[in-house]
Amino acid sequence: MPHHYDYDVLIVGSGAAGLSLALHLAERHSVCVLSKGAITESATYYAQGGVSAVIDQNDTIESHVEDTLRAGAGLCHRDIVEFIVKQGRNRIDWLLEQGVPFTTTAAEDGSQAIHLTQEGGHSRRRVVHAADATGRAIETTLIERVRAHPKIELLADHVAIDLITTGKLGGTPDRCVGAYVLDRALGIVKTFRARWSALATGGAGKVYLYTSNPDVATGDGIAMAWRAGCAIANMEFVQFHPTCLYHPRAKTFLLTEALRGEGGHLLLPNGERFMHRFDARLELAPRDIVARAIDYEMKRLGSDFVYLDISHKPATFIRDHFPTIYQKCLEFGFDITTQPIPIVPAAHYLCGGVVTDVAGRTSLPGLFAIGEVAHTGLHGANRMASNSLLECLVTSKAAAEAIDFEGGDVPIAPNVPAWDESQVIDADEAIVVAHNWDELRRFMWDYVGIVRTTKRLERARRRVQLLHGEISDFYANYRVTADLIELRNLVQVAELIIRSALKRKESRGLHFTLDYPQVDDVNHARDTIIRAGDFS
Repeated sequence: MPHHYDYDVLIVGSGAAGLSLALHLAERHSVCVLSKGAITESATYYAQGGVSAVIDQNDTIESHVEDTLRAGAGLCHRDIVEFIVKQGRNRIDWLLEQGVPFTTTAAEDGSQAIHLTQEGGHSRRRVVHAADATGRAIETTLIERVRAHPKIELLADHVAIDLITTGKLGGTPDRCVGAYVLDRALGIVKTFRARWSALATGGAGKVYLYTSNPDVATGDGIAMAWRAGCAIANMEFVQFHPTCLYHPRAKTFLLTEALRGEGGHLLLPNGERFMHRFDARLELAPRDIVARAIDYEMKRLGSDFVYLDISHKPATFIRDHFPTIYQKCLEFGFDITTQPIPIVPAAHYLCGGVVTDVAGRTSLPGLFAIGEVAHTGLHGANRMASNSLLECLVTSKAAAEAIDFEGGDVPIAPNVPAWDESQVIDADEAIVVAHNWDELRRFMWDYVGIVRTTKRLERARRRVQLLHGEISDFYANYRVTADLIELRNLVQVAELIIRSALKRKESRGLHFTLDYPQVDDVNHARDTIIRAGDFS
């Protein structure tokens, strides 16, 4: 019996972008939100920092725009930056209406005002936060709202395999009409048909050996959009968060940038500060500069880590501002009120993605992409801290308005075939998937990391081509599993990162290569766009 499910809007991903889009649409459309694991398992949930927005009376839209452009190293799209920044206060007000418990502080008149912190790249305090667990506060609040809405269906443990397009079905013009999805609990592949589909699948940090991302961050949306024919941009710009806890059991627990915003110092193993040798902004320099500085010092000294120290601040201040980090570090034997913390950079955020406009429209009609999966032009060559959640909130609202504008005349596609498993068998060697996954993440870390060379990138390209062939063969002959789906997507995303990095023969923002250490504004002051068939 075919497993067909029909909705007005299918949303793949349950982070801030996907849940916000669902809430904006649900009064007028039937909506289904898919999460490939637990509903809370998204990058949003683990985001410690906050949402950047111009709220303080001494701050300005122009200042936020200029800070963003400066961090983006010449590749931000100014019109997109201005549009998104101008919506900041409005989106914070919307989150407050939903019930998000942002941290407040006493104002001069005795009332409570939103507390603002400062992070790297920002020239003002403009980061709205909920202590040091902002993402968790936003995610849990939005989940509660979504679950209470009668026109939103929220499905956990559903892994999207591929988008369904009329072009693949032999129809014209091409349009996205849904997706094939693996129900992990039942072990069956379902067909979801929809008038509109939206990718809100987040990033691809798991393509690297060390990452701050949750396990679900395997680049699924980017890979699916690529296979459906969408253009992809700026995949070479992978942001490495400078400060993740270095401990064998910590699984690269992220230490928010606000620690440095509130006065934390980076130290060498001998206790010496070093950021003054790299940037006048010291610890508040943009993340790409801080990550490269740490990487340089670690390699120079042969050290596995450096230190982050905020113990010179009052203990009550630290515990009040960073309760989650304080408790988590205690679990691993570190008291951040009295001692420095060992840290290491880790893959954190992908500035590139599926090319979209500010409303999330892709080049494939019927398909939207919002959040980290998308490339709107906001981040350029380097994302400024806390602009990502702002982008999720603004573009999800704009995408909802775009879907409403398109209207209700779009039909559900008829005659979509069910998933065909008649020619495949159950895999008998799961070790193949596990081995390829490990090999991929290790050579991406070694060859396509914070500092690159052409020789390393070419070596990585040869490796990824071999893996691509092996996994494609495996995928064609065996029944799909969640691990195989994720590995297939990771290999595709890795190839896009490598190819994009080879195209950019300069150093800019997050892409730094020893072979081309200078910025080249003559030949490379533009996005790296890759389309199907364009792998020169």
